[in-house]
Amino acid sequence: MKALSIRQPWAWLILNAGKDIENRSWHTNVRGRVLIHASKGMTRSEWENAVYDVHATCGVSAKVLQEGCEFDQLQRGGIIGSVEITDCVRSSASPWHAQGQWGFVLRNPQALPFRPLKGALGFFEAAA
Repeated sequence: MKALSIRQPWAWLILNAGKDIENRSWHTNVRGRVLIHASKGMTRSEWENAVYDVHATCGVSAKVLQEGCEFDQLQRGGIIGSVEITDCVRSSASPWHAQGQWGFVLRNPQALPFRPLKGALGFFEAAA
């Protein structure tokens, strides 16, 4: 099954906070269910900036962010769930879509038990 590495806390936000767009600088024709791989790397500064941005821009409440999105609680370096990619767009009404980026439209996220796995750039094959 195809997997996509996503840095935390963005991977957690897909599964838990309604993040319905994954921003990338590149287009994809991949459609259907893919595994979400939480990248191993994440600095405290990256986490702080992301949490501030999603609270201010996307309306994610501080309570939701405190219930599982704490820096030391986020799982990294493995598969944490799956999601369906239904489209790849240049613009959308989603508050999660960064201007000028391609947006992978995401639907039906499902959390999975954490499974350690080395990630890779782009889509990569991982056992389901």
